Amino acid sequence: MEKMKFEEVAGISSEIKKAVEDMGFEEMTPIQQMAIPFVYEGLDIVGQAQTGTGKTAAFGIPTIDSIDQEDKRTQALILCPTRELALQVSEEISKLAKYKRGIKVLPVFGGQSIDRQIQGLKRGAQIVIGTPGRVMDHIRRRTLKIDNLKKFVLDEADEMLNMGFREDIETILESVKEERQTLLFSATMPKAILEIINKYQTNPKMVKVEHKELTTPNVEQFYLEVKEKDKMEVMTRLIDVYNPKLTIVFCNTKRKVDDVTDLLQTRGYSVDKIHGDMKQSIRSSVISKFKRNDLDILVATDVAARGLDIDDVELVLNYDMPSHEEYYVHRIGRTGRAGRAGSAFTMVTPRDYYLLKNVMNYTKKKIKRHPIPSIGEIETIKTDTFLQRIKTEIDKGGLDRYIKIIEKVLETEDYQAIEVAAALVKSELELPEKENVDFKGFNKEQTFKKQSKGRSNEPMAKMFINIGKNHHIKPGDVVGSIAGETSVSGNRIGSIDIFEDYTFVEIPEEFADEVLEIMGQNTIKGKKISIERAKAGRKAVSKGKKSQYDRGSKRGKTKRY
Repeated sequence: MEKMKFEEVAGISSEIKKAVEDMGFEEMTPIQQMAIPFVYEGLDIVGQAQTGTGKTAAFGIPTIDSIDQEDKRTQALILCPTRELALQVSEEISKLAKYKRGIKVLPVFGGQSIDRQIQGLKRGAQIVIGTPGRVMDHIRRRTLKIDNLKKFVLDEADEMLNMGFREDIETILESVKEERQTLLFSATMPKAILEIINKYQTNPKMVKVEHKELTTPNVEQFYLEVKEKDKMEVMTRLIDVYNPKLTIVFCNTKRKVDDVTDLLQTRGYSVDKIHGDMKQSIRSSVISKFKRNDLDILVATDVAARGLDIDDVELVLNYDMPSHEEYYVHRIGRTGRAGRAGSAFTMVTPRDYYLLKNVMNYTKKKIKRHPIPSIGEIETIKTDTFLQRIKTEIDKGGLDRYIKIIEKVLETEDYQAIEVAAALVKSELELPEKENVDFKGFNKEQTFKKQSKGRSNEPMAKMFINIGKNHHIKPGDVVGSIAGETSVSGNRIGSIDIFEDYTFVEIPEEFADEVLEIMGQNTIKGKKISIERAKAGRKAVSKGKKSQYDRGSKRGKTKRY
């Protein structure tokens, strides 16, 4: 398929084209190219594509352009399986609507104050993005009114069904007027998805992006957990440790390319940049210098680097986590070419971790965690390199003039020869005195004693929830609610034991406090719950219509845990 630019598509407003340019996107991804024209025509869409292929812009651009800016009522509702995806979609749509005056985008999901969300809905939000549980909550409260809805979007529909949200989705669909436009996106098409399509969509257009082998085995892939403010320090350490022949650094925006290039130059690196605001002649000149090895590092945006074919690139550094998985694949493909080995490092902040998981799901490849190089490692490498240079000079000879200079210093000053040598080494290497940055990752391994282990052998915490079979609760309801409202993904939730009046569920220990805080303010299947840690050594007792803990009680149905 021949690539198209956003500016070539009829119907896209000038405001969105300007926002797209600010975001650094020029060419459309295949799903955008296929879906956007149909959405502008008002047709229902079924888009089958992997996560990260640009689906958000595919439904977001025409949705924004369809909004009546004078009408403050909710006109578009987008359902997402998890709060991370809801936030990600909200942020991207807000960027796309940057120049559209009067358009309000509001995310609604667990973990946020529902009162704050209610206030936002009262003020007016034309585009609402949320998880099924929280959206249902607002609909029941009548704080979210969907009588004027024009567009209804199901993003990652198969994942929502896997998490047990089918009933919620159908309840929401039933309450929306029939003349709406319904857009459904899913990586797979199981029977349940097809049933929703047949029941709730009208003659939908099917668009599909084929999944293929995406990454080369010649490229070793790593990620590093970093804070935004530490990225430059971490990146330069990697470059110093690996000392690659040629390096390409990728940033998401043209402004970031400018900033990173300036910072690298001030640190003494041989570096230049390419991005869309530069004339083609200048970009070509920079690329030529890079190919000739007149530059060691090239900083670039995705579009500017498209088509780069340089065999000697040994290292690719993603300074920013790419917004789409296709961009990740394109970036790391700049190394490991012509049968050579290469390495790709991606800097991941806490808010990027969801994108990292999407990349691994999309490429079907494991990206390994890499420790941040320490000052000690940098010192060892720099020292070894410097000493090798010293040995080479000694072996070459011709040092008589320089020996006389040192002898004169020793005669006129009260210094030892070892002190003079140490001062020369210090002035050459400029080694920092100590570790100058406190690197704290966001998912550090911890040691837990006497805790259960999950399917992946990670420490698990068992939770007690005060509803069960009598409340018509199923495992999918528990998984869907927790995964939708917290940052725990559904596939990391452990065993679920449902009794008449209560339920036990295992979750990774690292998320225990978060789950307790958020789920204590939320519902499962519309029912307000109480949740707490299961107390070791006690029995769970069902007593009448209440659930309680009671050491040694012999009444009711019990289960030891």
